[in-house]
Amino acid sequence: MDQIDVSTKEIKSPWGTQNVTAPPCSLADVMSEQLAKQLHEELTSFSSCSDVGLDLADVPQDSDTSSDLMLAQMLQMEFDREFDTQLRREEKKFNGQSKVSISFENYRMVHPFEDSDSSEDEVDWQDTRRDPYRLAKPTITPKKGFTGKGKNITTKHDEDVCGRKNTARMDNFAPEVHVGDGISMDLKLSNHVYNALKRHCQTEQRRGARLHEKKEHSTAEQAVDSKTRLLMYKMVNAGILENINGCVSTGKESVVFHADGGSFEEIIVPKECVLKVFKTTLNEFKNRDKYIKDDYRFKDRFSKLNPRKIIRLWAEKEMHNLARMKKAGIPCPEVVVLKKHILVMSFIGQDQVPAPKLKEAMLSCEDMKKAYYQVVQMMQLLYKECNLVHADLSEYNMLWHDGQVWLIDVSQSVEPTHPHGLEFLFRDCRNVATFFQKAGVAEALNVYELFNTVSGLQISCDNEADFLAQIEALEKMNEDHVQKRSKKAFTNSCDDGPPLLNDDDD
Repeated sequence: MDQIDVSTKEIKSPWGTQNVTAPPCSLADVMSEQLAKQLHEELTSFSSCSDVGLDLADVPQDSDTSSDLMLAQMLQMEFDREFDTQLRREEKKFNGQSKVSISFENYRMVHPFEDSDSSEDEVDWQDTRRDPYRLAKPTITPKKGFTGKGKNITTKHDEDVCGRKNTARMDNFAPEVHVGDGISMDLKLSNHVYNALKRHCQTEQRRGARLHEKKEHSTAEQAVDSKTRLLMYKMVNAGILENINGCVSTGKESVVFHADGGSFEEIIVPKECVLKVFKTTLNEFKNRDKYIKDDYRFKDRFSKLNPRKIIRLWAEKEMHNLARMKKAGIPCPEVVVLKKHILVMSFIGQDQVPAPKLKEAMLSCEDMKKAYYQVVQMMQLLYKECNLVHADLSEYNMLWHDGQVWLIDVSQSVEPTHPHGLEFLFRDCRNVATFFQKAGVAEALNVYELFNTVSGLQISCDNEADFLAQIEALEKMNEDHVQKRSKKAFTNSCDDGPPLLNDDDD
């Protein structure tokens, strides 16, 4: 034990060379001839090496491992290299094949000039903090407003200084604005050019925001915006609808979806329903304000400054018109509920197949003749009992289902007291008469006879221009028969229409 303690005390440094003491040997081993020969050979080899003249002082001191500081630095350098190698792998894995890459350069431990073992396929570790190609920042004018002395005074209004500052300010433009690469180019933009570019960028940003908002807040063909989808989801969650199957048809003013009916409080929901979603694109309603602004039922609520509320008013108007028609016994869709610009009605058809339009229905001569008399009777009921004019009646707005004609699309219907009510009626009569005459119905009346039959007037004229002139004169004079029609007891209070869901989420 004492011998081991003495050996440990002789160690100068834990990193240096240890002086290992020779183990003790016996006298017999020392007197051995074999041991004497071994010692003689070692002595001979040592003397031969000393004859070469090698100077031990010429050995570089960097290889000395007896210093703790040197060993620590070498180990730290090796650790840094391993860390940088792992950092390269992480960066390469993170970026992948992306065109926009993320650099971990600020986390490197070894400087670029020391990293000579990197291969060509590894990431280029350029130190961009000392990039010679980076555009230098323009000199800042001090608070006093000028630099230099005497003739070399340069103010903040100097043309070159302002030009360089304007070039540097272009970096603050929006990311989508391509300002180019001005590296190694002394660009100077005048105030006029810079202000013009700035105004152009701001205009483009506002235009892009408007287009984005229009796309997100408008109902296009066969597509609905986010707010409309939310209303449809709420109807399904409330149980009014079981599910929404898909688009049935599209028109100028609305998109129609088929849905399976559910249950809503005490209201009986049909097994098959349709959702008529009025388009919120305002370009479809530019010429349609004349159908609603002169209607006394909605005249007080009409607002020219808020077109989106006109669209909701348009849906409410169709709901009230359908309620009048249903009360008079005219075949038409039955309204279930109205929510803003979405109108839920009964489905005219069977098994998700809509009834064909009168234009597309393949009818025999007897069925076509039957359809004609039904249309004339419905026009008379609509005018005399419902106090309405369809204003867009044609073979495209009449369906053939279960052996009879059904009227649809009455959102633009007006009362005869409307300033253009009789003109709309004459247009409907012309469309109906032209269609059935072309279909081969011999009993079809001409447009003038049909107009007098429906309205009850006796206007005798065979010229269309004179006939329209008399109609306009009747509208201007506001004769007694129009006044009597306006006094009928068909007001909003007696419509008994379906419920309107509360707009608590406006």
